[in-house]
Parts: sequence; C-alpha cells; structure tokens
Amino acid sequence: MRMQFPDLLLEIDAQCHYSEALLGHRAETDAELLALYAALLAHGTDIDAKSVAAMIPGLDTARVSVAMRALEIPGRLRRANERVVEFQGRVPIAAHWGDGAKGSADMMSLEASRHLWSARTDPRRRTYAAGIYTHVLDRWGIVYDQPIVLNERQAGVAIEGVERHNRSDDRIQLSLLAVDTHINSSSGMSVAKLLGFDLCPRLQDLSERKLFLPPGFAVPEGIERATVKRLSRKAIREGWDDLMRIVASIRIGKIGADVALRLLGSAAQGDPAYRAADHLGRLLRSIFLCDYIAIPDFRREIHTLLSRGESVHQLQRAVYTGNVAPERGRRRDEMRAISGAHALLTNIVLAWNTSRMGDAVERLRKDRIDIDDAWLRRIAPVHFAHINFRGTFRFRIEMYASALLQPGAAPRISADA
Repeated sequence: MRMQFPDLLLEIDAQCHYSEALLGHRAETDAELLALYAALLAHGTDIDAKSVAAMIPGLDTARVSVAMRALEIPGRLRRANERVVEFQGRVPIAAHWGDGAKGSADMMSLEASRHLWSARTDPRRRTYAAGIYTHVLDRWGIVYDQPIVLNERQAGVAIEGVERHNRSDDRIQLSLLAVDTHINSSSGMSVAKLLGFDLCPRLQDLSERKLFLPPGFAVPEGIERATVKRLSRKAIREGWDDLMRIVASIRIGKIGADVALRLLGSAAQGDPAYRAADHLGRLLRSIFLCDYIAIPDFRREIHTLLSRGESVHQLQRAVYTGNVAPERGRRRDEMRAISGAHALLTNIVLAWNTSRMGDAVERLRKDRIDIDDAWLRRIAPVHFAHINFRGTFRFRIEMYASALLQPGAAPRISADA
C-alpha cells in the first residue's frame, strides 16, 4: 500500500497527540496545525521553509519560519518524541522485539556546509558533515537525540542519553546500552556502571585484547598470556570519593555526562578520580570481555542491537536525503531542533509501520492462520519503500479534526499542492 507522508503525520498525531506537545496546547485552527507540520518538515528534512510553504497552499514562508522558531523551545520536541515512542511501545507486536530495557547508541552524519560550526570532515565520505547522535530502543524507537561535533569522543554523549532517559520514573529504565567499538572507554564503562547500567561496546581485534587483573591474582595457565596484572586496587580506593562526587553530579543534573567524561579524559592523567575511573573501567571491561567471548547469546544480542541502530539510520537517511543548508544550524537551538525534528519524523514512520504490522497480525490470527512468535521477533518496522516522502502534499485535517483540534473548532480549509 502506497502511503503519503502527510497521512502518516496526521494518523499518528491523532493517536498520540504529539502536536499538542509541540504547541503546548491543542491546536485551535487547522491553519495553526498546518504551520506546525510545515515547520516539522522544514526542520526534520532537507526541504527548506520556502519550499514547504510552496507545497502547502494557504501558508507563507513567514508563518512557517515563526512555527520553526517555536519548535526550538527546549523540551517540546523531546516530549513529542516520548509520546510517539510510548504509543509504539503499546502496540502488542513491539513486545516481541524486546522489553524496552536495552538499546543501542550510534552517530549518523548529515552532510553540511564547511561554514557550520559543528561540521567536520567525515572520514568515510570525505565531505563536511554534522553529527546526529541517537539512542534506539530494542523496540526500535528513538528515545534520545543530540547534535554533536563530528569525530569527537562519544562515550559521554552515549551515557548522557541513557541518564536523561532513566530520570523518568514512569518508563522502563535502560539497563544495557550497546555501542560501537570506538566507544571503548575505561572511564566511560566506570561512570555508566556507577549510574546503574552497562556500557557494552562491540569489540574488534579480539586476539589483541587483554584481561586486566590485580597483581598476584591467580589465573588458569591457559589464559596467562592474555592477562596484564597492572590493575591497582589502591588507585580505585584513593580516587573513589572524587569519582563518586562526579557521578553524583551527573545524577542530580549539575553536570552533563559528556562534560564529565571530558574531565576524565587522558588530559587528567594523575588525577585521583581519573585513575580510579581508569582502573575500575579496566576491571569492568575485562569482565565484559569474558562474557562477550564465552557467551554466544550475549555477543549476538549486542550485535543485534547495533544492527537495529544501523537499520534506523537507513530510515533516517530516507527522511533527510540532502544536505544541511549553509544558512541552517548556525545556532545551537536550531541544530537541536533539526536533530529533534528528524528523530520525530523517523519515530512517526516507525510507529505507523508498527501499528500496521500489528493490525495485520491480528487479522491473520482471527482468520486462524498460525504465526510463529519467532517470525515476529525477526521482522522490523524500518521499511520505507511504500512511503512517499516528497511530491504532492495534502493534509486532510478534516478527517481527524475531532482528535486534533480543540473542541468546537472546525477545519476551514483543505490543503492541496
């Protein structure tokens, strides 16, 4: 079934009311709602405000620009994303993909002008790009997004996303985060563990990995050559109080985990907190390495979570196919809005696909067609070939007026392009 992108926006909005989170209230008129959708498209795709306004009759560029500024208000896009992810998680089929306690984190790059403050050379594409860091649940929803400077260390951003997610008591807490091999940080693993979750990197060059142990620790003769007995328990004890103060500051929100990990970087060598985090992290990484090698199911789970994140990146690139325009992203608030709107549009597609897949499964089972749960665990809501992200836009607000507009408000126009 071929679907138009505006139909997805409207249908999911009617189900979870993300427009209410973006506006701060239920839309009063259809024109207000159209401007909101146009602003969301202008921020979250490569279509600019002028082009979006031309695609939706009844709107002008100035009104779209005003709505875009409103989306930059801190917290609105995050709350809208939470509503969509919560809606997706309530679909019964999502329970087959995971329990919501695990996730993965990775960065994708958006090609950008070299004049953008956060743009750096992408080592793969050899072009200037800006980084968008996302956390994807085992149930496929994006629960955290943040623009970052390309090629910077990502352990702090990965931890910050989990900590922000886990601060809410009304959702399932993340207990495991799978990350790529470049986030193989001893300090990061220490801080993550002390915050209550496991940072699990995909490891490469396993033949060169070592197990760090305290001096005098007895090990089987067969793995003696893979051990390094330089782990200092004294360093952990001496720097423990300082390290716990840093972790407590992250927990109460006084400092971000990304800032804290910079303080615990290699430039802090000799500092007691750095030495404690480094030696504790080596011990945690050694334990993780044993599990990673010895437990195939655990290793497979890490790789599965990371593969899901890569699949979501493919969908994100279908939503944002072009470059960040030279005049975009100059302000931090605008760059955060681009990241948040992009994540929201991606979550809307994931939620709509999940809902439709759930409906299909229910229909088949009502017809007494046997569907193995193992099949459901292996299908994913990341397909996008059936969705038209470009071309003619028509927002049929009249079909959803009772769900989207304030009581008593009636749609006055139907927008076609």
